[in-house]
Amino acid sequence: MSKLAKRVDDHVGERIRERRTMMGLTQEHLAQALEISYQQVQKYETGANRVSAGRLYEIAQRLEVDVSYFFDQLEPLTSSSPLEHGGKNRSTIELVRNYSEIDEPSVRSAVSGLIKSLAGRERKRKSA
Repeated sequence: MSKLAKRVDDHVGERIRERRTMMGLTQEHLAQALEISYQQVQKYETGANRVSAGRLYEIAQRLEVDVSYFFDQLEPLTSSSPLEHGGKNRSTIELVRNYSEIDEPSVRSAVSGLIKSLAGRERKRKSA
């Protein structure tokens, strides 16, 4: 598990505990409402067990908050940079993406013809 994932799990658990105690509920009360053991609630609150999306939604309902409440005040670990595309040939991916954005059928046809022509020349050059 990454450091960020562990930090988020811990933060969500702390927020569950904060809201539960703010409402005057014990772990046992929350556990009964969720139909789970109080030990499971304890594991969620300590970050020992990860809370699934469905369970987090259910906890939010029982604690009368939006799911976003559990992520409030969570500071990013680092500044995130956009992920690079996992494709093997980025220029091909960009070509396809840009081609699909051409709305005019005649322009698309002309571009397609140009690419076929250039590819044919390249194949002939390589086989010579």
